[in-house]
Amino acid sequence: LKLTVVSRSTSQILPRGYFQRSRCALIWKTQFWHLNMAEEESQEFKLKVNSELRFEVEHKASAEIEMIEGSSEMFGTELAKNKKYTFVSGSKVAIYTWHGCVIKLKGKTEVAYVSTETPMTVYVNTHAALEQMRNKADEDSTRGPRILVVGPTDVGKSTLCRLLTNYAVRLGRSPVLADIDVGQGNMGLPGTIGALVVERTADIEEGFLNTAPLVFHYGHKSPNDNFQLYNMLVLRLAEIINVRCEQSKKVNSSGVIINTAGWIRGAGYEALKQAAGAFEVDVICVLDQERLYNQLKGDLPEFVKIVLLPKSGGVVERSQAIRADSRDSRIREYFYGMKNSLFPHTFDVKFNDVKIFKIGAPSLPESCLPLGMKSQDSQTKLVPLVPAMSLLHHVLSVSAATTVDHDIVETNVLGFLVVTSVDMDKSVFTVLSPSPRPLPQTILLVMDIQFMDIK
Repeated sequence: LKLTVVSRSTSQILPRGYFQRSRCALIWKTQFWHLNMAEEESQEFKLKVNSELRFEVEHKASAEIEMIEGSSEMFGTELAKNKKYTFVSGSKVAIYTWHGCVIKLKGKTEVAYVSTETPMTVYVNTHAALEQMRNKADEDSTRGPRILVVGPTDVGKSTLCRLLTNYAVRLGRSPVLADIDVGQGNMGLPGTIGALVVERTADIEEGFLNTAPLVFHYGHKSPNDNFQLYNMLVLRLAEIINVRCEQSKKVNSSGVIINTAGWIRGAGYEALKQAAGAFEVDVICVLDQERLYNQLKGDLPEFVKIVLLPKSGGVVERSQAIRADSRDSRIREYFYGMKNSLFPHTFDVKFNDVKIFKIGAPSLPESCLPLGMKSQDSQTKLVPLVPAMSLLHHVLSVSAATTVDHDIVETNVLGFLVVTSVDMDKSVFTVLSPSPRPLPQTILLVMDIQFMDIK
């Protein structure tokens, strides 16, 4: 099994990468999971037409739902009748019905209620308008709509992107879903940006099938940590998406849906404008921020349609601690799966077998720099690192670059490792890896993000 990975210099075929991992679960684990669920009390919710069941799963708990009558969907993906779906700790779920349904809910939830006030009608009208643009693109053999979803933190940007993508796929489209929110990293891990051609609706429990996404290493939690690098990678991602659209008429007419970070003031606003230009967007959906809507209306060309949309009443603001927990959960899920159904590997790597780099050098006054060099250039400089104890618990990206002569900064990554121990005497460090040795490539990039592998 092979996958195509795009690097800076040329397209190349690389072996099955770290994003393609087996999902074999132990039978006894599954049985134990459902045994625990059976002990919980169940609730039955009868949803009327155009209503929504919302619930949040308690910390270190799980919940299970089953639709026993009617029809419903979760963020654009239809639920199957009489099938049980399990949600892990911290999950925030909204089950919407257009025609009415009955949902059985088991497990420990912080809150569970039915709401009749939802923005779903507005969202589906937005989808209908985008579909008209896709039909026009089909007729004229031109590019489909490119949508940038923007807004402050915790207004449901990722949810809206998932919903619009699912609706497009259900009509036979193959849109590109791009994620430039480095704080959550839906395509890879936090500290990355990426994109994926979506041809199947998202799984109710696990989301979109990320078997071979295009992912770039950024290495920080916020665009503000390295603004120059962030804008460079966004531009590079947009270039590759343009190439992918040129290769497929179906993908081209299906369009691109782009999720953004919640940083919307100052440099963050400038980053949004640059992203709009890089992706050549036709539509910007602004969620719950009239100030941002009016700013964009004044600063962007008239051909860019800017739409102000309401956020869902089920969206809740997260604290910094909850955000940190969410990042840890995302990394843990990458290695162990949603329900601990994956089994990562641990092995030693010799210092001499790999080359480790960090992107971005400390800024210096321009008077101290070589002639013609600017202080911003240091933000995209590749800095070689000598393995040391400071690597402990850091996340490493495995670059697709084969040699240091490649443009490593703008080359995609194959997957991720976590350094679990460093032995300076033996000149080896131990890594947590989704696949067994050997490493697919030997160039590793260090993130500022850390993860402690404690079960």
